[in-house]
Amino acid sequence: MRTAIWLVRHGQTPLNKQRRFQGRTDSPLTAFGVLQAQALARRLQRISFTVAVVSPCERARATVAEVLRKREIAVVEDVRWSETDHGRWEGLTYAEVRARFPEEAVARFANALHGRAKGGESLAEVNARVLEAWNSLLSRYPGGRILVVTHAAPIQLILCSITGLAPTDYWRWRVDLGSLTAIDVYGGGPIVRVVNEVPQLGVRG
Repeated sequence: MRTAIWLVRHGQTPLNKQRRFQGRTDSPLTAFGVLQAQALARRLQRISFTVAVVSPCERARATVAEVLRKREIAVVEDVRWSETDHGRWEGLTYAEVRARFPEEAVARFANALHGRAKGGESLAEVNARVLEAWNSLLSRYPGGRILVVTHAAPIQLILCSITGLAPTDYWRWRVDLGSLTAIDVYGGGPIVRVVNEVPQLGVRG
């Protein structure tokens, strides 16, 4: 029996474009982000999904709405698929963080697994909830075709887990905006089919 899981990173937002920390902070898709979502829709149009699981934020909801437009597929929101909560760094650039919270920035990156921004999450905490969400999918929808619309960190952490890498090696996986990663899970283990495929945007007249 195969459970097929398609992990999609949402389309571009203004905060992405400005290279600002964006975890729990909500931000709409840009016009380009909408085009990315529409490209994903074309790429995935022939797949009969059992269910769509979505991070509960505007950028993920807008992406899944484009991907599943005119399709009758149940959408379930799951906070465990949210991006890392960056606490008081939310909405700031890295340069702004270094200027405002220099000691906190050094401390966070010196401890890759347990460091955190004040009020935010550590990588260890994000990893724990994402793996719980992953295992929940496998137990709840065995043999299904599952669409998950989420963020970079959750996808990177899943890839680390199934390939035996430490969570702190998450940065080794490039996961672009508007990309998809496909994993088939069999009784003997997972097979990675696609990583970071970015569908071609439509041609505008």
